Amino acid sequence: MARKNALTEVSARGGTTATRASAVYEQLRSDIAHGVLEPGSKLRVEAMSTRYNVGASPIREALSRLSSEGLVSRTDLRGFSVAGLNWDELPILTHNRVQLESIALSESIEHRDQAMEDELVLLVHKLSRTPRSLSEEQFVTNPAWEALHFEFHRALLSRCPSRWMRSFCDSLADEAYRFRQVAAGKTFSSRNEHAEHQAIFEAVIEGRKEEAVRLLTDHYTRTTTVIESQVKESADAAPV
Repeated sequence: MARKNALTEVSARGGTTATRASAVYEQLRSDIAHGVLEPGSKLRVEAMSTRYNVGASPIREALSRLSSEGLVSRTDLRGFSVAGLNWDELPILTHNRVQLESIALSESIEHRDQAMEDELVLLVHKLSRTPRSLSEEQFVTNPAWEALHFEFHRALLSRCPSRWMRSFCDSLADEAYRFRQVAAGKTFSSRNEHAEHQAIFEAVIEGRKEEAVRLLTDHYTRTTTVIESQVKESADAAPV
């Protein structure tokens, strides 16, 4: 998942206190989801204020919101820190994501229009022309690809009438992204993600709901399987 830099946009045009608070929340959320702020790292208010060039109040508000969402941990003595990843929760997360997105995708397909199809055509084309990795020899995250990937999956659900459903799906996608980064390097040379995206895209624009849901489910399940395999290998290789 990748989002626009909300703080840069707000700084460029000014903004109210509420706007700045919302912008710093979005940027903090994005930095946690993308691993810029690693699991377990401390989130001291003064340091965050300097980092994002805002006052302490918007930072505290953003951290409190993120704490309620489970992305930030808070203790009375230690303050705020980036929440760790609980690997036992990954299968549950994937199951819940599949359940919600299956409904959202089906409804989005039912309400699809020309604008949605045009957006998907453009995103699939851009994804096919954007390198997954910045290096051909080893995996190095390409922010441009990640941004397009996030927009593609969001566009698939964009015509779901329920904003609550879309919001829940966004939250699960952010959490899943943190886990997905673990799998990216391992599958870089062998997995044809473009073919998976292309198949989902074709099923969606042709209105084949059941097939689209199945393909999306397989897409997420495959990622989860790879992550679990890598975690197991790391545990087996760890010294006793």
